[in-house]
Amino acid sequence: MRTTVTLDKDVEQMLRTAMHQTKKSFKRTLNDAVRNGLSKREASKAKRFVVRPYPLGIRAGIEPTSYNKLIDELEVEAFLEKDARLRNDHSGR
Repeated sequence: MRTTVTLDKDVEQMLRTAMHQTKKSFKRTLNDAVRNGLSKREASKAKRFVVRPYPLGIRAGIEPTSYNKLIDELEVEAFLEKDARLRNDHSGR
């Protein structure tokens, strides 16, 4: 099939580089690139991603999604303790 295609500058440069490296014609380089790109796309559709869950070994009653809240609370407590120490140091002068 014969057709006219407008290529972006970066794609043109990539094709010219590939032509130079492989010593193939523009037509063959372009066809190989399109064929390769489309076949990878079809192959990636064929593979299905499967999630395999594993038990975490967490005890009942512990909510793993609330760990961030616990860390935040501990950081606030540590900050308040440090702030209180600094205030005591400055007021004792």
